[in-house]
Amino acid sequence: MIQLHHYPSTAAMIPHLVLEEMGVPYERVHVDRMAGAHKAPDQLRLNPNGLLPVLVEGDLVLYETAAIVLHLCDTHPQAGLAPAVGSPERSHFYKWLAWLTNTLQATLIVYFYPERWVDEGNAEGAAQVRRHAQARVGTLLDQLDAELARTGGPWFMGEHYSALDPYVFTLCRWTRNFDKGRARERPNLGPYLQRMLERPAVRRVLDNEGLQPPYV
Repeated sequence: MIQLHHYPSTAAMIPHLVLEEMGVPYERVHVDRMAGAHKAPDQLRLNPNGLLPVLVEGDLVLYETAAIVLHLCDTHPQAGLAPAVGSPERSHFYKWLAWLTNTLQATLIVYFYPERWVDEGNAEGAAQVRRHAQARVGTLLDQLDAELARTGGPWFMGEHYSALDPYVFTLCRWTRNFDKGRARERPNLGPYLQRMLERPAVRRVLDNEGLQPPYV
C-alpha cells in the first residue's frame, strides 16, 4: 500500500489531495514537523534533505512533491488527472508543474524563511528579504489569475480538473494570512479557490489534516 509521510498544511497537502481525488488506498504517516521528527534518522533515511512529503510504495521511496505527483498520475492514468502523454496539453501540464514548484513555491519559501538568506541575527535583512519575496509572490499570483482568465476555468487547465489544481490550491492557501495581496482577493483566483473548497476530496483532506478556517 502507498504510504504518504506528511504534516498538515505543508507541501504534503498536494499529494494528499491527489490521492483523495484518485480514490486509491493509501496510508497517512504523520511526521511531527514541529517536534523535528522530519529530521529524525528514520526520516532522513527516506529523504536525506529532511523534508516532506515522502511517498513509500513497496521498495520505492520518492521525495520531491512534483516527482510524487507525476508518479501518481503515471501509475493511475484511469484517474485522468494529467493530459495524455505526447499531447500539447501534457507539455503545458509539465510546464506549469515545474513553474509551481520551482517559481511560486520557491518564492513562498523565501517569504516564510527569510532568515535563511541573510547572516544569522540580521533581522533587518530578513525583513527586507520577506518584503521583496511578498512582492514577487504578488506578481506570480497575478500570472496565475491571468492564466485562469485565459483558459476560462472552471479549473486551472480549463474544463478538466488535473493534478495541477491541488498544487495551485495549496500554494494559494499559503497566502491566506498575508497582510495584503492574498490569492483569494484576485478576481479569478478567489472564485476558483471557492470551487476547490466545494470538492469532496478537498473537504476530506482539510478534515484529515485537522485544519480550521480560513482555509484559503
